[in-house]
Amino acid sequence: MDDQQNDNRPSIPTWVWIITIFAVILGLQLFLSGRFSGPEQITLQEMADYIRAGEVEQLTVSGDRLQILLDDDRTFGAVKSPSDSLFETFEFFGISAADLNNNMMVRDQSTWNTLTSILLGVGPVLLLIWIFMRGFRQMQGGGGNNIFGFGRSRARNLTDANRPTVNFDDVAGVEEAKQELAEVVQFLREPEKFVQVGARIPKGVLMVGPPGTGKTLLARAVAGEAGVPFFHISGSEFVEMFVGVGASRVRDLFEKAKTAAPSIVFVDEIDAVGRQRGAGLGGGHDEREQTLNQILVEMDGFDNETNVIVIAATNRADILDPALLRPGRFDRKVFVDLPDIAGREKILQVHARGKPIASEVSFKDTARLTAGFSGADLENLINEAAIFAARRDKRTIGLLEFQDAFDRVVMGPERQSRVMSEDDKMTVAYHEAGHAIVSFFLSHTDPVQKITIVPRGRAGGYVMSLPEDRALYSREFFDDQIAMALGGRASEEHFFGRVTTGASNDLQNATRLARAMVMEYGMSDKLGLPTYGGGSANPFVGREMGFFGSSRDYSEEAAQSIDAEVKRILEENYGRALDVIEQNHDRMVQLATTLINVETLDRPAFEKLMNEPMPGNGVVPDPAPAPIPAGQPANPPQPVEAI
Repeated sequence: MDDQQNDNRPSIPTWVWIITIFAVILGLQLFLSGRFSGPEQITLQEMADYIRAGEVEQLTVSGDRLQILLDDDRTFGAVKSPSDSLFETFEFFGISAADLNNNMMVRDQSTWNTLTSILLGVGPVLLLIWIFMRGFRQMQGGGGNNIFGFGRSRARNLTDANRPTVNFDDVAGVEEAKQELAEVVQFLREPEKFVQVGARIPKGVLMVGPPGTGKTLLARAVAGEAGVPFFHISGSEFVEMFVGVGASRVRDLFEKAKTAAPSIVFVDEIDAVGRQRGAGLGGGHDEREQTLNQILVEMDGFDNETNVIVIAATNRADILDPALLRPGRFDRKVFVDLPDIAGREKILQVHARGKPIASEVSFKDTARLTAGFSGADLENLINEAAIFAARRDKRTIGLLEFQDAFDRVVMGPERQSRVMSEDDKMTVAYHEAGHAIVSFFLSHTDPVQKITIVPRGRAGGYVMSLPEDRALYSREFFDDQIAMALGGRASEEHFFGRVTTGASNDLQNATRLARAMVMEYGMSDKLGLPTYGGGSANPFVGREMGFFGSSRDYSEEAAQSIDAEVKRILEENYGRALDVIEQNHDRMVQLATTLINVETLDRPAFEKLMNEPMPGNGVVPDPAPAPIPAGQPANPPQPVEAI
């Protein structure tokens, strides 16, 4: 019990000991060198007079320094000649050795002073050597067969004491990946079940997927579920500036794993060390390639009886070396993709555990709204909603907090300090109304979820759609998406007779979709089925420059045809957007006027406004704005984005 209490006491940091030792050494040096205030100095004649008068109780000798203590507790000091001994010095003043020994106590500290001087001379050197050795051991992870332990692996061995509490129940939205990894855990727990039917335990499992999809979380769940040693290391921890260190650490890691078998080795961000060899300008990095070679050797050198499985994670599988991906090394590839609507709902439920969620919040609706979100994005969404609730002193996280959190995550914080002029506000209102009207009256667009002209992030306003999870996209879908993106610019041209910079982001998105239709999806009647520019993209700069300095795999004539087709698609869909706005002129004015008054409309309010009959047989509440002459307003509006 006492030992346990002693172990729980806070340990004194190393730097405190170092400072204390230096202070003690410096103090001794200052004391012995006489820099501290000492006794009053007198001449040897005066000291001899005190001795002859019998007033001295003690005489202390420290090298050439003499100090006397009188019977009235006063002390005096003097310095003798280095060539004379103590007795020769006082014999000169008529005081014999017998007088010195009989009348007072004589203390000789010369020997102790010599030992102290030697200690003070050698001690700091030994202390510096100890600090240097300890610092290098801590910097390199400590231990090792060599003096600094460079070759020791930095992998953390997660045992029962520090094993994560995460299990497969805490991971949602990636059911196929969970099944693959659960089978790996079963391999290690019950190997005889698979050996009986002649099955070979896989040597490696590579998890591939976009950032934030839960690859590291899955590895933590494996560590929590597996009852075997779990070694965790990052790919960047293998490579150092010293040649051969990475390969030595790989050997040490796999030696530990084989000693502790059955075990699991998890390498996070393996692309840091598993990058394809010989890529890039000027060849590869020798130290990194040596480390990769050692990984290849170790993974291929396991016996069937050695139950060691390597799990790796990366979001750049396209740059990994082919030798690392072949069967026999990474036998299984687990794709951890973005979750679908059912997966997003489960992820939201997992991250909502322990949080006071209001009954009005529907995770199903939130999951539908967050198409394209990763698991990390959904966790951040719930956290932002909780922050909004705490900021408003609420005890539960309500629907309003989730809506505000979604707006903040997608579009950025609301810019309350920005004051829009009336001209800018009217332009933004008609711009966003154009997006919404075109989307409402086209067949292959997603329903409008929200319209707002409140500035947020870089956007002066935006239209939020409620996307559906699609696996396939048609030409009609792309055409309607392009028309919707151009609806804001078409509205500005129709009502004001001029366009603003608010459509800059819309033009970029529309151009990107049109170019993809022509170059990737074969949706151009003129260019037909071939794809252009899709086969020569290389993630390595050196190899891309090897193709005659250009990655384009089509002729100049084809490039001109591509540009012409992209322009045609944009112009045709811009004309479609203009037609929709002209045919619904009155509803455009009604919607824009409502936005100017209330600033934000949700889906029910928008659809109610669209489905209501126009008052007065088509007479709108307010007239359409007159065209603004060129050059007005004086301040150009800020860019307006739509999603």
